[in-house]
Amino acid sequence: MSVTRPENLDETISPVSILAASANIIMQLARPGVGRGVVESTVDSGKVFLHPVKRARTTFTFLAVSLWGSDAERAIYREAVNTSHRQVRSTTASPVRYNAFDPDLQLWVAACLYKGLEDVHRAMYPESAFRGGHGIYEQCHHLGTTLQVRDGMWPEDRDAFEDWWKERLAEASIDPEVRGYLTELAELRFLPSAVQLPLGGLNRFLTAGFLPPELRDEMGFEWSEDDQRRFDRVLQALGRVNRVMPLVVRKSIVHLYLTDFRLRVVLGRRLV
Repeated sequence: MSVTRPENLDETISPVSILAASANIIMQLARPGVGRGVVESTVDSGKVFLHPVKRARTTFTFLAVSLWGSDAERAIYREAVNTSHRQVRSTTASPVRYNAFDPDLQLWVAACLYKGLEDVHRAMYPESAFRGGHGIYEQCHHLGTTLQVRDGMWPEDRDAFEDWWKERLAEASIDPEVRGYLTELAELRFLPSAVQLPLGGLNRFLTAGFLPPELRDEMGFEWSEDDQRRFDRVLQALGRVNRVMPLVVRKSIVHLYLTDFRLRVVLGRRLV
């Protein structure tokens, strides 16, 4: 799939996206092979509980390079990710067979990242035509091909994606060990108590709000109509703030991670 980067892709940039990070990780790990791969991984350098700042940098750099980088930069980052993924595979003791090089699992991860961009945008702007024919969905196929996903695997258009997404979501399953890991993540228990105590409950609420109902149930998160109304009010208020924030300020986030990535390449420093 050959795609020219749409100019309005920049409109998807928002600091609010960080609020949906835990929900996006839950979506990714709801695919059993991904969930077990993360929980059982021996690659300590990529564990959010051990290195939360580094993990955030890796994820946001991946998004920046995949969507705003050049083909050559995507190839460089793909190889860096491959270096870590080569060590992630199931053992005879694993309840689920998995391999981090499985393009099917990577397609699910890429799809969750795309859904995260869309969900944040639509939560802030309910009237948004995000799913329209503006090229953003097509550009997001790079989220997969910057991993091991082949071009033809990305659903052809947004309607095809919707059908594919519903089928895969119906297959989602979170086992107790993965659920425990994800609950700690949603409640920010991996952060110092000075952060976790005042913000853990809020992050769990926002995480539940961003989750599809199927995965909210898998996590055992209660959610009422009042909760939905509160969530909608909060996100739409943030949308009003986001709308008046100068685009150059919002784009600085992407520039920051791209610049850091490019410096690391020049200096020969570790990327992932």
